[in-house]
Amino acid sequence: MSADPLRDTDRESRGGPFPPPPRREPAFNIPAVVLVFIALCVGIHLVRGYLLTPAMDFEVILAGAFIPLRYSGEYLLDLPAFTSPLTYSLLHGGLAHLAVNMIWLAAFGSPLATRIGPVRFVLFWCATTLAAVALHYVLHMDSNVPLVGASGAISGMMGAAARFGFRSSRGAGRAAFEGRMLTIPEALSSRTVVTFLAVWFVINLATGLASGIPGVDGAIAWEAHVGGFLAGFLAVRLFDRRRA
Repeated sequence: MSADPLRDTDRESRGGPFPPPPRREPAFNIPAVVLVFIALCVGIHLVRGYLLTPAMDFEVILAGAFIPLRYSGEYLLDLPAFTSPLTYSLLHGGLAHLAVNMIWLAAFGSPLATRIGPVRFVLFWCATTLAAVALHYVLHMDSNVPLVGASGAISGMMGAAARFGFRSSRGAGRAAFEGRMLTIPEALSSRTVVTFLAVWFVINLATGLASGIPGVDGAIAWEAHVGGFLAGFLAVRLFDRRRA
């Protein structure tokens, strides 16, 4: 018999007949870098809606949104000409626009950020945001309608998800894309991926065309969605920590 029964009991609770205590799940399963982007988008929208006058908000849109006409050669290339191809992704046209984007950002951004890490996730956001705005610009060079929204980057995350065949696990307490990344031929041979691609492109084309003629207020910039999606689908391997 042990001289220290408390120590025996402790030993039993850890490796004996008593089961180990259940692992606590984190209060938030969304990676910190994704929460930062959500906080930025929501915070900026709240400031615009509740603290700024309409004239001040117009200045924010003028400086932060992407306006293709700015690059026509008729205007001086000021600081917003270089920053707006990124900052437009943090601005949104309304509460519904913001809410939908933040839901999709949490859903597709969380497993991607867990897989590739915060620094690569920020770089991925920038790359897909620029790809989205590039395709939009090529098709609407003379437009003076501001482009806003994180949809291009989020579409890139959907494209990245397709390269993983939408496989994810919660091994670390958070959702993460798992396994070997599919090659492009493998992805295009997957029924799940091809079905998703078909539905995604049809929905974007339908909503974009139904929302009005490009250049009209309120039109959905489906071209930016396509640009971001293609960048995420084709280039996500460059951002993956696991190259196998």
